[in-house]
Amino acid sequence: MKETIKNMLEAIGEDSTREGLLNTPNRVIKSWDEIYSGYDKDPNSLLTTFESGTYDQMVICKDIELYSMCEHHMLPFFGKAHVAYIPDSKVIGISKLARLLDIYARRLQIQERIGEQVTTFLMESLQPKGAACIIEAEHMCMRMRGCNKQHSTMVTSSMKGVFFTNYAARQELLQLIKG
Repeated sequence: MKETIKNMLEAIGEDSTREGLLNTPNRVIKSWDEIYSGYDKDPNSLLTTFESGTYDQMVICKDIELYSMCEHHMLPFFGKAHVAYIPDSKVIGISKLARLLDIYARRLQIQERIGEQVTTFLMESLQPKGAACIIEAEHMCMRMRGCNKQHSTMVTSSMKGVFFTNYAARQELLQLIKG
């Protein structure tokens, strides 16, 4: 891998033997361990559920920081996500929602897929009445190259169950994450 990174440096016109770049291959490999750590994690390992008892209202973790890498250009995109579900019989620890998001975000991705993976996992694992993931992110592939739009934000949503079928539930969710 070090040789590949050295070749990449040379391909863009750099001198891979200059002092500032000598240790760059090692630093890149080390950074990739964190940036792409989602490949090494199984979302099922997060699954610590509890009986919800009589609780049947929305559970929302909002404004979760999100960092990912665009699979098309290998450039970062970042922003925030809001993850919600309405339990039927099981709840999950709230920190697990943020960790679940990270597992999927810490891979080469497209924003739309992250939300879909989060809600699909929640629906399959918890069997809630509904699950939602709304992501607002800024993409460096749009800012640094291509269309060069400096102030654009991409918003995506994945809504399942009652968040998809029930207008009132969807509106309540949107109002709660807005405030």
